[in-house]
Amino acid sequence: MSPTDERPDFSTLADLFLLHGSMQSPSFLDGRLCAELALHDLGPEAWLEEVCLGLGVEQPRDRESAETLLAWRRQTLEALADSDLNYEPLLPDELFSLAERARGLQEWTLGFLEVIADAGDDPRESWSAALREAVDDLAGIADIETDIDDSAENENDLFALSEHARMAAMLLYTEQHPGQPQVESSEPTRH
Repeated sequence: MSPTDERPDFSTLADLFLLHGSMQSPSFLDGRLCAELALHDLGPEAWLEEVCLGLGVEQPRDRESAETLLAWRRQTLEALADSDLNYEPLLPDELFSLAERARGLQEWTLGFLEVIADAGDDPRESWSAALREAVDDLAGIADIETDIDDSAENENDLFALSEHARMAAMLLYTEQHPGQPQVESSEPTRH
């Protein structure tokens, strides 16, 4: 079983958010989480603080909620650092309409880009041209039309946009953490 098998899914986290009285989409915070893990090595305590702030609560309502939120961070980090490059943005799945899934991708992208904007231009200067282009393209995804019909063409387009967001996230992480994941090298990872 890979580490991402245990990652809380969109519905689990959306339900957890509702228990805390929040209608916010987990996708937005997942986009932020991904960028923060890449740019700032976001620690568990800082992540819990950020989620609670996003939910408008002082702390998770119980130990189980806190453990789920911490597992979300840990397993996202594991997926980003895994040599299988199997990170997936946390988006609504096939149980949701295409319009809801498009909104989820838009929210993920907005969260991701917000962290990058907050980091300023300094980190950007060391990025490859491919990463700069991928991040610039995300701005277009943030502006996508989300009121779309369920159709095979729209589904294919949404899949392609989601894949672009996924690749941009992994590219950002791998460029900020050379040698993690061990994509081309067979050297052991130092901890």
